[in-house]
Amino acid sequence: MAEAWHVKGDWFDVCRCRVPCGCTFAQPPDEDECNGILAWHVNEGNYGDTDLAGLSVVAVATFKGNIWAGEAKPKMGMFIDERADESQREGLQTIFGGGAGGWPGAFGAMIDEVLGVEYAPIKFEIDEDLAHWSVEVPGKAKGSAVALAGPTTPEGARVQVQNPPGAEVGPGQVATWGVAEEDEVDAFGLKFSWPGRSSKHFPFEWSSEDDY
Repeated sequence: MAEAWHVKGDWFDVCRCRVPCGCTFAQPPDEDECNGILAWHVNEGNYGDTDLAGLSVVAVATFKGNIWAGEAKPKMGMFIDERADESQREGLQTIFGGGAGGWPGAFGAMIDEVLGVEYAPIKFEIDEDLAHWSVEVPGKAKGSAVALAGPTTPEGARVQVQNPPGAEVGPGQVATWGVAEEDEVDAFGLKFSWPGRSSKHFPFEWSSEDDY
């Protein structure tokens, strides 16, 4: 019998697209190509009896075409928090690799090629007011962003979109937009640098009871 599971936390990306990333609106990426960093942090969650709170997962990915229209053949490599013990690693890899179903299973079904899985130190930080977020896998990937703002943005307010049609975390969430300070990757055969481009944050909450 499959393990029951539930995870809730924060997700963000930094990518090649200019602000705002067209992929989140179910449109093609800029110049029809996207590559970037995707980072998940579990604030609370479990896989069966295994506690997953406080652990992170990072992916680096590249693709061409509109991923939501089935045009793209994404390639993705994944880092799993090295602090996780054996049972936690199994839970994280099963859930975020798509093997446990739910939204990660639906999202994972779009990945054409897995470039590899590594256990690595992951430093994940996010401000409570969503002013700034960052992630680092030392020597492999580094991404950070500041909340998008402009001359008519009220002080402390966030630029957000409700119910975006191409939300990477699934339906019904709110995107908070940012501008990447860092987007550096040298891992799994991918190497790129896209500072100053698009970033967005989403909360996520998934479970084994979800049906996608």
